[in-house]
Amino acid sequence: MASRLVPKVTSKEGESQCKQKHAVLLSPVGKLKISGCETGLHEIKLPKMSMLPSGRAESSAACEVCEGAEEMTEPLKQCTAWLHAYFCEPARTASLPIPAFHHPLLRRAMHTSSIPFVFFADSFTRQVLWTLLRDVKFGEAVSYKQLADLAGNSRAARVVGGAMRSNPIPIIIPCHRVIRSSGQTGNYGGGNLMKEWLLSHEKLQKEKLAY
Repeated sequence: MASRLVPKVTSKEGESQCKQKHAVLLSPVGKLKISGCETGLHEIKLPKMSMLPSGRAESSAACEVCEGAEEMTEPLKQCTAWLHAYFCEPARTASLPIPAFHHPLLRRAMHTSSIPFVFFADSFTRQVLWTLLRDVKFGEAVSYKQLADLAGNSRAARVVGGAMRSNPIPIIIPCHRVIRSSGQTGNYGGGNLMKEWLLSHEKLQKEKLAY
């Protein structure tokens, strides 16, 4: 399923003028804390999963904004709508806009027909994240080495691991789809249990969409 990307502020002046708003999305994997300004999305903070969620992710009640709904910027609205679709109606994510990004790791937005992205190619970390968003689709998985190769440096698997740890927009920039060459899931900001759940969720939903 297609995804797209966002812009970044790098100057201190730009950051000082950036007024962030915050929202909390209650999801099947816990409360996702989302921050963003009028220009774009800054961050998605994951909770630590200590147990598998109960119930069906397809239930709309399993994914709703529980804090900050009254002050959401347009990028926050787009983000929560996309995440709701990801968990509850994955087929819709391909037709929904992905918010612009405005985290300091990311750059000014550039647009293709389907993906507005914000990375400068002179940063390999940014290149890795852009490649991951663009090329690794819903229900797919790649190894750290494979992603390094896709991003243009097959010998930089360790750097790819660092890029995954630096990812400020998890789930939308799908670092959970990057696994070890052995097939083990590897580490994840929300914990291994969440990574396994997200991969299983995508595999199941992809199989459903195939019928």
